[in-house]
Amino acid sequence: MTTDTGTGTDPAPAPEDPPSEPAKPPAPRARRFWAVRRIPAALLALIILGGAGLLLYDVAAVRADRTAMRWRSELADELATRPLDDTWVLAGAGLAALIGVWLLILAATPGLRAVLPMRRDHADVRAGLDRDAAALTLRDRAMEVSGVQSVRVKVKRRKAAVRAVSHFRELDEVRADVESVLGTGIDELGLARPPALTVRVGRPLKKR
Repeated sequence: MTTDTGTGTDPAPAPEDPPSEPAKPPAPRARRFWAVRRIPAALLALIILGGAGLLLYDVAAVRADRTAMRWRSELADELATRPLDDTWVLAGAGLAALIGVWLLILAATPGLRAVLPMRRDHADVRAGLDRDAAALTLRDRAMEVSGVQSVRVKVKRRKAAVRAVSHFRELDEVRADVESVLGTGIDELGLARPPALTVRVGRPLKKR
């Protein structure tokens, strides 16, 4: 027979660690917006439709024992008799190659260079900011700097160029303040790829 010499109370259970929150998946990469390119597509479709329709009509007319159109007969004769090193043949081939390269570039590039993609905090949401709107926002921020008389801002995909005119204060001080304000402003735009900032500050031109 044994006896318990303890205090008679069970030891307190060890506190459990709070459940860790699941790690958020990385935000998807913000890509550029693709242009619809309605005008090039419509022009190409009209050209192909017109040429194919005219050629089909002429082929059907020949099959119906009618004479071929004069332009097609002359074109066939020229292609059969003209040498490949002829100037007109080379010029036509070069033009066709340029049109083909242009169409390939249109098909492989996104377009819409005026829209800057913004950071994607949610996978289902995509947003873009117009470059003119971004330039106007940065211009308003730069005008708040003391000593700035006028500002011109040009925003591109990789660079934001700022030219400010200061009518008082030291130019170095104004430039430093403008760079600080616009650096914060670019971060607040929420762009996926913030453009590099270049600031130039000068004095107003003297009137003669």
